[in-house]
Amino acid sequence: MSSLLNTYPRIECDLLKLRKNAEAFAARAHAAGVDITAVVKGFNALPDAARVYDAVGFKSIASSRMEQLRAMREDGIRAELMLIRVPMLSELSALVHWADISLHSDLTVLRALNEEAGRIGRRHKVLLMVDLGDLREGFWEREELLEAAQVVEQELAHLDLLGLGTNLGCYGTVRATPEKMNELIAAAEAVEERIGRRLEVISGGASTSTYMLLDGTLPPRINHLRVGELMFVGETWGCNPDFLHKDVFTLRAEVVETRVKASHPVGELTVDAFGSPRSFVDRGMRRRALVAIGRVDYADIENLTALDAGVEILGASSDHTIVDIEDAQRSIAVGDTLTFGLCYASVVYLTSSPNVQPYCLHREEALRGN
Repeated sequence: MSSLLNTYPRIECDLLKLRKNAEAFAARAHAAGVDITAVVKGFNALPDAARVYDAVGFKSIASSRMEQLRAMREDGIRAELMLIRVPMLSELSALVHWADISLHSDLTVLRALNEEAGRIGRRHKVLLMVDLGDLREGFWEREELLEAAQVVEQELAHLDLLGLGTNLGCYGTVRATPEKMNELIAAAEAVEERIGRRLEVISGGASTSTYMLLDGTLPPRINHLRVGELMFVGETWGCNPDFLHKDVFTLRAEVVETRVKASHPVGELTVDAFGSPRSFVDRGMRRRALVAIGRVDYADIENLTALDAGVEILGASSDHTIVDIEDAQRSIAVGDTLTFGLCYASVVYLTSSPNVQPYCLHREEALRGN
């Protein structure tokens, strides 16, 4: 690990802050009677971070990527593993080996999954997804949902119908509200009437639904959420609790040039490296720095926040980030590093980049009791 101390760019994860976030949120969810599946896809299932969730004691941990589920299982994660992207037919063999629970919206896939589970003598838990208007995955027509539930319950002997779930806000930007949750509950109650028993789980969405849990407006029958962003970013759209750390993940990157230059490009302007036109403000001659990381690694400068006092992010190309350091409150030279705060999108991209080294802090303390 010591060899990484001078390796840049790197994304740093404070595992102790992550654990405190997870414990604080889990306690509030437990008090509200809501189980949490901890979602690790947002930081690409960084092994030590996933171990933190296991150490906290979440009953299930989830990802949208099969390779991440496999890595966690092989790493000894004890929690149940959930696939939260509806599965491809081509990955059902892997699904029954590496996951315990999965989300579904297609009866053809469910039938094939039942055959695959039976072939190796395993049972697999499923949540049927209901599309409440966000227009991503989920059954749209009520009767189709009821028929699928009945088939799983009565015909597919190797599958256990755990309950229903929904997703809101990820594609259609539809807000998760108590009214939408009540629509999901109504669908669940219709399923219960059709199959003749009470469903174990009604999963009311992801981090975008957590504000209702925290402000007490989550309808009582919603007893499960799938949460990633809120715990490792410390906030999500419409929910910014004051008891969560916002700096679990930070970026450190190295300065490769500092020089006083014009603040407006000189010459005829066209488009940038990604084919987009740009506008510039002429502020005269100012000191700026080039940092050795670019949009290939984090997608957009809007995903970064400069944490060094007086440093302003100006823009980026594929491999460089350009910052104004004229008003920096410390001297910045070639070889120095700058620190940036991150949002959900930047953490996803940075932990996916092979050019960015992950580095975990406070590992032993955070994993104590694992």
